[in-house]
Amino acid sequence: MKVEQKGHTVTIKDTQGDLVSFLMKVTHEYKSFEKYNIILDISHHKDLTIKQINSFLPLIKTHSKAKKSIVIVADGVHFTNVSQHITIVPTLLEAHDIIDMEEIERDLGF
Repeated sequence: MKVEQKGHTVTIKDTQGDLVSFLMKVTHEYKSFEKYNIILDISHHKDLTIKQINSFLPLIKTHSKAKKSIVIVADGVHFTNVSQHITIVPTLLEAHDIIDMEEIERDLGF
């Protein structure tokens, strides 16, 4: 797991290739990330299933209650089949753009 902080956003990249272990690690260390927007970079995983993506849902709901954004970066996922509570994009640049837009929305009271 590689963690990079840039401003109000933390990018967490899975470096081990084990999605279940990655999710467990992020969940276990959540307290250290809870005050930041989070980007979970699992883009090197190929052939992700909807079930695997949906396994992040409890973490996403917890983080959303804190009025912070959480975005998953994964390529090759059919976005229409993913839960509406999950924000998933194909690139890190798009993840940063989504977080910036959501920050603006929160600042404006939406």
